[in-house]
Amino acid sequence: MDKNFHLEVLTPHRKFYEGDVEEIIVTITTGQIGILKGHIPMTAAVGTGTLQIKKDGQWREAFISGGFMEVKRDSVTILSSAVEWPEEIDIARAQAAKERAEEKLRQKRSKQEHLLAEAALKRALMRLNIASKYQNM
Repeated sequence: MDKNFHLEVLTPHRKFYEGDVEEIIVTITTGQIGILKGHIPMTAAVGTGTLQIKKDGQWREAFISGGFMEVKRDSVTILSSAVEWPEEIDIARAQAAKERAEEKLRQKRSKQEHLLAEAALKRALMRLNIASKYQNM
């Protein structure tokens, strides 16, 4: 019995991934969720974290941030604002974003600006974390 299902991951700038996979684990706003073929249909808001893809018995991990996921019994579609493989992450840019966000958090700003800075810091830290696992930093 075929245990694969179709995965399509799209961003505003490109088709990040399309193909058959065995399993995915994705960060949603309430934590992480694993999806196998035959999963109950659902939609979920994607959070900032990781997208792990299992194909041919091998796992591959990527950074993901924001969007929506639609799960059907034999396919998953993810629309995300940003998805990057570890080798695509610009470490210097992520470090600069981290420093900018930390500076904004030190400043006394509005609640809205504070929340935006926290989100930017979370994205930068997640990028750096994923890149550090796979790139020589």
